[in-house]
Amino acid sequence: MKKRLAFIVKHSLLLKKLFVFCGSLFFKILGLFVYTDKRLVLVVANGGNSFGGSPYEIYQYMKKDDRYKKYNFIWAFNEPQKFENLGLRVVKFDSFRYFITALKAKYWITDINIERSLNFKKKGTKYLNTWHGVALKRIGNDDKNSGHYDSANIDYLCVSGRHDESVYKSALNASENSFLKVGMPRNDELTNSNDKNLDMLKEDIGIPTDKKVILYAPTWRDSNDGGRNFQIDLPVNFKKWEKELGNEYVVLLRAHDRTTKMLNVEFNDFIFDFSKYTKLNELLEITDVLITDYSSIVFDYLLLRKPFICFGYDYDEYKKERGFYFDPEKVYPGGVLKNEEQVLDRLKSKFFDQSEEDFDEMIGRFMNYTNGHATERCVEALFGKK
Repeated sequence: MKKRLAFIVKHSLLLKKLFVFCGSLFFKILGLFVYTDKRLVLVVANGGNSFGGSPYEIYQYMKKDDRYKKYNFIWAFNEPQKFENLGLRVVKFDSFRYFITALKAKYWITDINIERSLNFKKKGTKYLNTWHGVALKRIGNDDKNSGHYDSANIDYLCVSGRHDESVYKSALNASENSFLKVGMPRNDELTNSNDKNLDMLKEDIGIPTDKKVILYAPTWRDSNDGGRNFQIDLPVNFKKWEKELGNEYVVLLRAHDRTTKMLNVEFNDFIFDFSKYTKLNELLEITDVLITDYSSIVFDYLLLRKPFICFGYDYDEYKKERGFYFDPEKVYPGGVLKNEEQVLDRLKSKFFDQSEEDFDEMIGRFMNYTNGHATERCVEALFGKK
């Protein structure tokens, strides 16, 4: 029901404006009666779906450093009961108590948003948004299917590269003064990636050590039933993949968090479901070839300088309906593959048409601010140097 209501509001400009006006006014007035706890930090990752990502990296950094031991953290989750055994203070995301916590906390840390499209941030509240990926598909105000986005309340917004700057200004109405040009904390590990024992890592997560790894990570598709389901029907025959690639590869399938169901997929000892696996960097590190479409995961993967395939089976339709900031057919080395046969041929030929110069060019355009120290810089910006 919650997803359906969100879908309806998102796709009705009038309802969204009414929601924003009334909700913002209510919580601004309520905030006058809620005191600010100067040691309280509210943390939200992946819209309340995860104890991971960049907010997690910041949290872990602070918990390990005695200089920040005076701060108290509350994590917001859609299903808080699943995380209580981790010893966390939790609150249910989007509940009334969540908004009271937001009004009370002096510090906000997230990778999507805290105010839920509303505008109630207090003057003394400090707001860090790490964001969650470099944008290929149009987002926020630049997405014709979306409503008005205003992120002017953000004090610090992580920027991974030159491309992000223009996107954030138009799509999020973000102020250039808020830009923290350090990359995303979650990518520090990839930037500083060393010679890990990948076989041991494969064993730990249950992947055969004698096979190469294909990570297939398609982005989400919008609901076609009024927000009840966000399902995806991949136009591939994984039995055929197993027959043609099974001697050399295994496939890890990772659906987007918004995807509620994948059709026509049967998991076995060739294709594994890693949609709920929280340690994405580990998956990227053991991956030999990434297959994705319009997901931002490709930019994280760039930092490892390993081959990737853009499989855009609905490229023309997606480009028309959602729109892109740039044409991946022209920018991505190897272009966009439109059907399953092209993907299989590319994998079997092992010719990915991606050179070190190609990686240099893409990193220089999309990830040039990523320096491996984003976590430390974010903490210093939000809490000051200790």
